[in-house]
Amino acid sequence: MAGHSAVLTDGSTLSRLDRALERLERVAAFVSGLGAFGLMCLAVISVGGRELFNEPLRGYVDWIEMAMPLIAIFGISYVQRNGGHIRMDIVVGKLKGRALWLAELITTFGIFVLMAALVWGSWAHFDRSFDFAAPMWSRDSTIDLGLPLWPAKLIVPVAFFIMCLRLVLQLWGYGRALVLGLETPVAVPLVQSVAEQAAAEAEHIQGHDA
Repeated sequence: MAGHSAVLTDGSTLSRLDRALERLERVAAFVSGLGAFGLMCLAVISVGGRELFNEPLRGYVDWIEMAMPLIAIFGISYVQRNGGHIRMDIVVGKLKGRALWLAELITTFGIFVLMAALVWGSWAHFDRSFDFAAPMWSRDSTIDLGLPLWPAKLIVPVAFFIMCLRLVLQLWGYGRALVLGLETPVAVPLVQSVAEQAAAEAEHIQGHDA
């Protein structure tokens, strides 16, 4: 299931690195949100132009093509840090202690291997598109406006690389918890009960109201 998990902090090196990376992740998530907002504004302009002037925004599909990686991928590390990605907690949620940390360590390592492969593959995809000698440094472009595609393609390996950094910290956190037998390790999302999630969401809403 998807939700928001607690991430504890302290004065350790791991926690300091976690908080430093979180600042970068917040910026990436904010930029991703700006991309979604900008695309929404373009949709209003396109629909308004079609209805009022019989002239929709030219190249709207091109802008969608450019914005999709930003909207869909750039914030994934922030979601990973907070335990918001979809997953099945039916089994993992019943584990405790070292068994839980071992399960989290194995699954996180599997994700890390996948993301590392995706960094390599997506960078190669970007590299095929980028060329300093070509106009606008691009070997390919969108159909209508001729926008260079390499900026959109660069977003993917950058986002996946940030995700890999997050996974390395979480592997460190789970491994440390496994070795030391910790109950509440830092820098990793801790599984919350339904009551704890409800209390956290209520506190979050109250903070916005204030």
